[in-house]
Amino acid sequence: MQEREEQLRAWMTDGLAGDAGAHAALLRALVPLLQSFYRRRMRGAEHDVEDLVQETLIAVHTRRASYDRDRPFVAWLYAIARYRMIDHFRRQRITVPVEDLADILVAEGFEDACAARMDVARLLSGLSSKQARAIRDTHIDGLSVAEAAQAARIGESDVKISVHRGMKLLAARIRGERP
Repeated sequence: MQEREEQLRAWMTDGLAGDAGAHAALLRALVPLLQSFYRRRMRGAEHDVEDLVQETLIAVHTRRASYDRDRPFVAWLYAIARYRMIDHFRRQRITVPVEDLADILVAEGFEDACAARMDVARLLSGLSSKQARAIRDTHIDGLSVAEAAQAARIGESDVKISVHRGMKLLAARIRGERP
C-alpha cells in the first residue's frame, strides 16, 4: 500500500511540474483503483461504475492544482471519489439501506484516518483542556452544546465561548500566527 502511495504521489507531483507522461501514467493507474472503489460501494448499480470512474478522473485532472504535496495522495483521491459518488446518488435519487451506509461511505486506507486523528489530537493538545474538550465534544463527537455542557458540568455559554476561543487559537496556529 505504501509503495502504491509513493508511486502515485510521484506521478502526481511530476505531472504538476509539467511532465505529461507522468500525468498520463497516473490517470491510467487510477482506473483500476477507482473501479474497485466504486464496485464495492455500488451494489445494484454496477452499470454506473464506469461513468463514475470517468467523472473522477476528470475531477482529478481539473482539480490537480488543489492537491497539497505534503499530504497523502490516495486520501485526496478517495475524497474526490466519495464526493463524486454522493453527487451521483443525489442526481439519481438513489436510496440505500441505512445498514449499508457505513460500507458505502467508509474511507479507504484506515492508516490515513489514523494520521488525521493524530493531527487533530496534536492540534487540540495545544489548547487548554476546557477548550480542547469543548471542541472535541461538539465538533468531533457531534454532541450538542447542551449535551457537551452537561457532560462537562459547565454552562452552555461556557461551552460556546470555549469552542469559539479554541477555534480562534487553532486558526491562528494553522496560519502560522502567534496568538
